[in-house]
Amino acid sequence: MSVFVSLQVDKVAELVARWFYCALSQEKLCRPIVACELGRLYNKDAIIEYLLDKSPDKTPMESASHIKSIKNVTELQLVDNPAWCGDKESIKGDKYDDLQCARFICPVVGLEMNGRHRFCFLRNCGCVFSERALKEIKAEVCHKCGVPFQEEDVIVLNGNKEDVEILKKRMEERRLKSKLEKKSKKGKAAAAASQQEPSAGPSKAKNGKDSVNSSSGENRQIIFTKSSENGNPSVPGKVSKASSSSTKRSIADSEDKSEAYKSIFTTHSSAKRSKEECSNWVTHTAYYF
Repeated sequence: MSVFVSLQVDKVAELVARWFYCALSQEKLCRPIVACELGRLYNKDAIIEYLLDKSPDKTPMESASHIKSIKNVTELQLVDNPAWCGDKESIKGDKYDDLQCARFICPVVGLEMNGRHRFCFLRNCGCVFSERALKEIKAEVCHKCGVPFQEEDVIVLNGNKEDVEILKKRMEERRLKSKLEKKSKKGKAAAAASQQEPSAGPSKAKNGKDSVNSSSGENRQIIFTKSSENGNPSVPGKVSKASSSSTKRSIADSEDKSEAYKSIFTTHSSAKRSKEECSNWVTHTAYYF
């Protein structure tokens, strides 16, 4: 009799540990709650801390060794149990804790998620239902949010060994398929880039030569016109002294400018002062008063 009781107690304790506590941190499950592709329950904060820890002395966790990124888990959309009172009444320790009462229930048939009934979640949306609800009300869309799903998207929560083996096989096939898709996309992108490079190369070189030739022709034409204007068309590339002196000619000597415009500059006669108008600067020592 005592052996039977101890086995029953161990079974209840195992159910409580799997359905009420995080599989990674062993702390009580609290929102946001996530589930992996094998159907294990975790606190989202514990998963994030586990993924961010890149230290070499990081202890390997068997319960989370298959989780490589946050994309490998799904945040669950759980429905609260109205009969669940929480931990407030059992703070003093003078009240019996009903382990059968769960915090969450199935939104379709109302079964409590305490490990006594099989529960599943959908990878596409994260909604959680009991397996009985999915079997009784067969549909290709989620009963809660209407997102379409397939049989492969249904993952059993805390299933037995057979369920875990099936889910593990599906997970490996899914990840292999995603890797092959990524490689095919990279190969297509590389092939497209290699096809564009030969066609773009000669045109660029051609355009570059044309631009160089055109620019050199323009320079030659400008130099020739400058030299021809100065009366020396036979010597291209040289500018005569007359042209340089004409460019440096004072504005005060130009005839096409008005006197008002010329008075702005210091070369104008109005800006010049005689010696009598210039003031003499005298410095004094500190002893002069």
